[in-house]
Amino acid sequence: MSVFAGVVLAVLAVAVFWAVGAYNRLMRLKNQVANAFGQIDVQLKRRYDLIPNLVEVARKYLAHEAQTLEAVIAARNQARSAEQGAAAQPLSAGALGALAGAEQVLGGALGRLFAVVEDYPELKADASLRELHEELTHTENRVGFARQAYNDFVLEYNDAALHFPTIVVARLLGFTPLDMLAATTSEAERQAPKVEL
Repeated sequence: MSVFAGVVLAVLAVAVFWAVGAYNRLMRLKNQVANAFGQIDVQLKRRYDLIPNLVEVARKYLAHEAQTLEAVIAARNQARSAEQGAAAQPLSAGALGALAGAEQVLGGALGRLFAVVEDYPELKADASLRELHEELTHTENRVGFARQAYNDFVLEYNDAALHFPTIVVARLLGFTPLDMLAATTSEAERQAPKVEL
């Protein structure tokens, strides 16, 4: 075997080992993104489990506000369905978009419920409602932290998949960039409802 053939084989071996390493890194990062979504999923399920309890406590005081309560439950069910779809496909932009839209609808319905609660001092004073509201607030914070971790992992994955020379392996093996989660799309939606219980 000639020196040239030996050099070519050595270069090919290095290229193959590098490609395997790049593939393994991209897979590890993709799995981290899926795991990060799993953490969001856990917190969203906790949130969805709290909402019916909150509505039941409010129902005692708000019998004539049945439409508001039904809207919260309908929005919660829609969000839960979208969450299940996203959990089945945590790397799908369409599933994540549907989840984000359903979460916005749920946030609006909860905001309207808490605005109604403001008009009922006896409901605001209810200890069960305060506890549920506090639990919901803590869960919202956990969801926010989990979303941030998810976006951090997506950023790391996208950086790895889009930098040269790893982009060659990424394109050949179908590692496409992933979308980050965005909480809201407009400045009006970014305004959190003010609730004091």
